[in-house]
Amino acid sequence: MLNISKNSVSEYVDLTKFKSCQEIFHKEYHKRFKSFLMVFTVIMIMILFLPWTQNITSSGNVTTLKPNQRPQTIQSQIPGRIEQWFVQEGDFVTAGDTILRISEVKSEYFDAQLAERTNVQLNAKSSSVDAYKNKINALNNQISALQRERTLKLEQAQNKLKQAYLKVKTDSIDLEALKIKAAIANTQFERTSSLQTEGLKAVKDVEDARNKLQEASAKLVSAENKFLVAKNEVINSQLDISTLQATYADKISKAQSDLYATQSSAYDTEVQVSKLETDLANYTKRNSLLYVTAPQDGYINKAIKSGIGETFKEGEQLVSIMPSNYELAVEMYVRPIDLPLIHVGEDVRVQFDGWPAIVFSGWPNVSYGTYGAKIIAIENFISNNGMYRVLLAPNKEDVEWPKDIRVGSGARTIALLDNVPIWFEIWRQINSFPPNFYQPEQATTK
Repeated sequence: MLNISKNSVSEYVDLTKFKSCQEIFHKEYHKRFKSFLMVFTVIMIMILFLPWTQNITSSGNVTTLKPNQRPQTIQSQIPGRIEQWFVQEGDFVTAGDTILRISEVKSEYFDAQLAERTNVQLNAKSSSVDAYKNKINALNNQISALQRERTLKLEQAQNKLKQAYLKVKTDSIDLEALKIKAAIANTQFERTSSLQTEGLKAVKDVEDARNKLQEASAKLVSAENKFLVAKNEVINSQLDISTLQATYADKISKAQSDLYATQSSAYDTEVQVSKLETDLANYTKRNSLLYVTAPQDGYINKAIKSGIGETFKEGEQLVSIMPSNYELAVEMYVRPIDLPLIHVGEDVRVQFDGWPAIVFSGWPNVSYGTYGAKIIAIENFISNNGMYRVLLAPNKEDVEWPKDIRVGSGARTIALLDNVPIWFEIWRQINSFPPNFYQPEQATTK
């Protein structure tokens, strides 16, 4: 019955006699609905007062805690040409294992015996240094000998000069004595001549006096000559001393000049030896660089340069390697507006790609498939994507992270902030307010 007509059926038929009508008309459905609404309203009000953990969600990647544990590339310090590969992608290598062998591409290093030839040159130059040192010792000995000889010669010449001075003094005394004798002889001759004139002395006496006077005069002349010879010997002795000093000064100066020239040559040779030693060390080290080795234990990820005969420059990437021993971490990026809300040491929940999870962001305790982490570092400078990088480490007090996680896989992070009622969080979300700013109770140590 559609009850379209204005005529009511109940005026003609008693519907209460029918069983179906008795089941329908005598039940009060509105009372149950009201009860349902009351219970639902009470439950919703109670839910609004439940605690809700404010959070900042972000996406990130799995990385390593230490820089030396992250994937790296191996470069060659010298340019070269690939000659032989010793590994393939996926191989495990230990530190020091040879990965590939290269050859030189610069013409100045083509000589295979370059280090040996440089060593021969080094030995020859070292012998030259020893020869120069021996020559320096010989010149020092020669200078010492000349100095000793000069000292002895000067002592000898000074002794001779003293003897000449003494001889001059002796001759001068003899000369004075002979002068006195000559004067006496002259006086006696004149007196004898006067007496002979007066007849008191014989002619023979005069002749004897004249003879004595002549002898005294001759001795006086001889003494004067001898005195002059002695003075000449003094002058000669002084000249000999000056000559000795000049001669030995010249000899010693020449020996010292040879010594300084030899020392200069020795220093130059030592410089050449030092340069050859440096070259030899460089050549030896360069020979060792012809074999590219693994810097640490790890797995060969990818051969960036491949084939045989391919050339490359110094510093070019050759092989990518992943260290085998590492500590996992997660890097997430937060907006600049959320940066003041996070602090070092706060708890973060992490969901890894490929690991099933049921996440209630506001109720971390009931979430399933998330793992605990703590903030250990916050970047002080903005990244290229316009956000700040935050590094997370596993929370040792929580469930251990899965061992099969690989570096580079994706992760979703939930940074846990302050606890507020649900009604407050709904009101904040409706008004687009930021989460509550607060400081942790315990300040972290820098």
